[in-house]
Amino acid sequence: MSKKTNAGGYRAGSGRPKGTGKYKELTQPIRVPVSLIPQIEELLAHKATQDTISVFDNIYPYPKPQEKAVDTFSIPFYASRVAAGFPSPADDHVENHLDLNQHLVQRPSATFFVRVEGDSMINVGIHEDDILIVDRSIEPTNGRIVIAAVNGELTVKRLEIQQKRLRLLPENPRYSPLEITEEIEFTIWGVVVHVIHSL
Repeated sequence: MSKKTNAGGYRAGSGRPKGTGKYKELTQPIRVPVSLIPQIEELLAHKATQDTISVFDNIYPYPKPQEKAVDTFSIPFYASRVAAGFPSPADDHVENHLDLNQHLVQRPSATFFVRVEGDSMINVGIHEDDILIVDRSIEPTNGRIVIAAVNGELTVKRLEIQQKRLRLLPENPRYSPLEITEEIEFTIWGVVVHVIHSL
């Protein structure tokens, strides 16, 4: 039993032991985009109720969200295809109206957008400043392109899972694969389903 003292300052053995807070591990401050704060808060709220487990069992740590309604915005969709070789006569009629939400966002409540920085995925058509459409409800299986948080920083890479080996693979020979070990803080935020690329 420790005795109270009127003297200020640090006392050895006092306070909460490290790693025993609501997250059951050490924490550190990070800077994140404001647009991603809701997803981070959701992740932390779920993690606070979970036991710490192996990184290989914690690839996708939070439950799939429920679907919500989304506003629609329709744009004319022409029936004729655009020739990438020799041109062909175009039809003048509109076949339908295309809602990009419906076409690109299958599960609105599980989807978020993120902008790309860097050129590590350029060989699969993901360039700097592209916008990625990411679905958190899709299982991040071997070979999928994912958004992952590695030691507090977001990255887009191809996921490789082989037995108990987990790696993030770039699609540019200038960069090296990253092997995920128990010492690395690692969480997959979602699977990339579409790329919006400006010409």
